[in-house]
Amino acid sequence: MRSRLLGIVLALVVLLLVGLGLPLGRGIAAAAQQELFLDRLTDTNRFASLAQRPLVDGQPSAITEELRRYQEVYGIRVALVDQDRRVLASSADVQVSGDVSARVDVALAGREPTEPDLVLPWDDTELVLAEPVLVDGDVRGAVVTLSPTGKTRRAVVFWWLVLLAGSLLALAVAVFAALPLVRWTLRPVRALDDATGTLLAAVVSGRPVPPVDSSSGPPELRQLARSFDQMAANVSDVLAAQRAFVADASHQLRNPLTALRLRLSNLDGQVSGDALTHQVAALDEADRLNRILDELLALARAGAASVDPVPVDVDRAVADRLSAWQPAAAARGVHLVLDGEPGGTVLAPPRGVEAVLDALLDNALKFTRDDTLVHVDVRRTGQTVVLSVRDEGPGLAPDDLERAFDRFWRAPEHQNVRGSGLGLALVRQIVGRVDGTVHLEAPDPGGLRVVVELPGVRP
Repeated sequence: MRSRLLGIVLALVVLLLVGLGLPLGRGIAAAAQQELFLDRLTDTNRFASLAQRPLVDGQPSAITEELRRYQEVYGIRVALVDQDRRVLASSADVQVSGDVSARVDVALAGREPTEPDLVLPWDDTELVLAEPVLVDGDVRGAVVTLSPTGKTRRAVVFWWLVLLAGSLLALAVAVFAALPLVRWTLRPVRALDDATGTLLAAVVSGRPVPPVDSSSGPPELRQLARSFDQMAANVSDVLAAQRAFVADASHQLRNPLTALRLRLSNLDGQVSGDALTHQVAALDEADRLNRILDELLALARAGAASVDPVPVDVDRAVADRLSAWQPAAAARGVHLVLDGEPGGTVLAPPRGVEAVLDALLDNALKFTRDDTLVHVDVRRTGQTVVLSVRDEGPGLAPDDLERAFDRFWRAPEHQNVRGSGLGLALVRQIVGRVDGTVHLEAPDPGGLRVVVELPGVRP
């Protein structure tokens, strides 16, 4: 945007310089030509006066020597013609034709010479002036002068170059003057652009949104920056209130839910038949509600900004969680296999890597088939650590891979599988805190692979 705004300013300056420079350049050329015209007109008038007596005496050749000396000194050809346009005397060979003939006809008509068209530097034609020779009021002939214009054209070129140099200097000054003005104008815009880039990550992660610097720039842009700060603060407050509500609701619902489950458990041995089936179903639903509350509370904590990300030994975290989930996997004959290479240290929220692994391993064990493998892979690529968990379950349709991150979303064919649909949403929330990424893949020959990328920390 700075280049476009600077281009607009420079275009206006160029238009101004062209609008002023072209008339000024033409005026310079016109002034130089007028000076040349007046000087040659004076000389032509003098020769017309000198030619009166020789024409009356019938001896026009008497002024030939005067004409030749004039040409030797000034380089200007002069000729005396009669009423029939015949050359009677001249300083050199002069042909009465073309423009010379037209000028002579005007002079023989008794009219004074007029200033010719503007002589420009690329026009090398001579300046032709014809003055009538009057004897007792009658036109007896005409004097013609043919003046080279090289000196005048060189002077015009010189002053045009001076004008061009001045214009370029003015353009350079305009550039240096416009740069600080453009920077001052766009400073709030750049600040807004930077703030917009960090707004989403800051609001989603719960970190405070840094205010936009509105102390400089045009008043309209400063007001826009203040409005943006107010909007960002409102959005941050709304999301903070949402997280607080989720956390508070989870805590407040836990006590009555625990009491409800306790009352249902106290009915053991007191019911039979269909009532026993309903009691077992009610206990299962109470356990499911308890898991949902736990995951909601985990989501609220993952989005909180009270704790900054810290360096985490990813290899130790993976080994710890695989050990913890080994009994649950062994109960179904599932083998947890660790592949890859040492990942080193990553940047993550406290216990964030453990929470991600718990969610991914829980999903993998829920959906994989009995007596299969769950592959956990850790690799380091440059400054990024890639952690993936793959199961051998039914997987997801390609259209459902992105929807799986929506909260409470369950694939239609997985509605009978225990869970709340918050696991992958929790993973994305935690990974987003450190600007990491997570995506799903459908590998061959089947199953689902969850790939998490976390920023690595240099050893």
